[in-house]
Amino acid sequence: MTSKLLPSDLTFAGPFPKLSRRLRLGIVGGGRISVTQSSAARLSDYWEICAGALSSDPVKAKQKGQQWYLDEDRCYSSFSEMAEKESQREDGVDAVMITTPNHLHYDAAKAFLEVGIHVLCDKPLTNEIDQAMDLMRLTQQTGLVFGVSFVNTAFPMIRQAKAMVEKGYIGKINQVHVEFMQDWMMNEDISQAEHVKWRLDPKKSGSTSCTGDIGTHAQNLANFVTGLEMTDILAQMHVCGAPKQLEDTVIMMTKYDGAIPGTLMATRLASGNRGGLRLRVFGDQGGLEWDMEYPERLKYSKFGDADKVLTRGQGGELFPEVERLTRLARGFSEGALEAWANLYTEFALAVAAHKDGLDTPADWLQFPRVEAGAKGVRFSDATVESHNQNGAWVNCTLNQ
Repeated sequence: MTSKLLPSDLTFAGPFPKLSRRLRLGIVGGGRISVTQSSAARLSDYWEICAGALSSDPVKAKQKGQQWYLDEDRCYSSFSEMAEKESQREDGVDAVMITTPNHLHYDAAKAFLEVGIHVLCDKPLTNEIDQAMDLMRLTQQTGLVFGVSFVNTAFPMIRQAKAMVEKGYIGKINQVHVEFMQDWMMNEDISQAEHVKWRLDPKKSGSTSCTGDIGTHAQNLANFVTGLEMTDILAQMHVCGAPKQLEDTVIMMTKYDGAIPGTLMATRLASGNRGGLRLRVFGDQGGLEWDMEYPERLKYSKFGDADKVLTRGQGGELFPEVERLTRLARGFSEGALEAWANLYTEFALAVAAHKDGLDTPADWLQFPRVEAGAKGVRFSDATVESHNQNGAWVNCTLNQ
């Protein structure tokens, strides 16, 4: 009989529990983001990297596998071969992380779901909404865990902001503003860089570049913190720098449930901005502001009172469900890699609960699921629709 992964006395309160063993993780896609995510998975202490499809070239797949300290027989040259063989091994991977270019997400995710392996996929989930909906259907059909790497939802102070909204700290929301400003496409010849070419190729990146890549982060973050659904957008897409096949900037007005207004902007040509994801949520009693370049701080303004700046770390008015996502006391900095580790922690616990046949409280694990990924795909499609209609309002919900 297989031993349980989670403790028998689990109460779902306090710090996240240890498992009886580390889970086995496979990698599909050997680019730069796979290094970040695998480092974070190891940092979480819930995962060990056991297998990979790191290149379609068999020789390169073996060479890259050596760099990851993988056994030679677990270095695959295709995700289909990896899914088939790992599903047949007694010590096969429990889950895979998919970090390939966008156009491969659907086929790779589908291959692993069909053989019973859990998936955490990079965003955008797919390039086509029909494919995203199919992955939602397949996830529901199999009952497997499917996470999407909207990592910004895993910063502790974002969880604090979400909880404060839910507990009524800012009252009834009346507007939402979010932006993601970067500057890494400033150079005129950046489109020739190997890690950039596919991002500007419609055959691989889909119908958008900036929108699908970072605009969806902004959309997801706003939905996540407010608990509201973005329902309608009025968008314009631009190429502000050197000529490109796809946009490098998007600017839009937005509406949420109840016709609550907002704005969303995303660009890769905002000089001086590197991780410029910023969220501002205002209500009839106060507001919250967060900036990813200063991720350990959350500004809370209660109307009529002095402003407060809450900081990450144990204590400091943080809620218990936030403190379990922090590793160090205040004064010792944490950042993006720790947020990735939080994402992989919650994903691991969801996978463990599934393997144990255990139902968990709905609010215990809050990492983005396949539905959030599908909403991001619909958001990108709606952006293109609005732009092509000269900035008309377009519904961006999944049921349209």
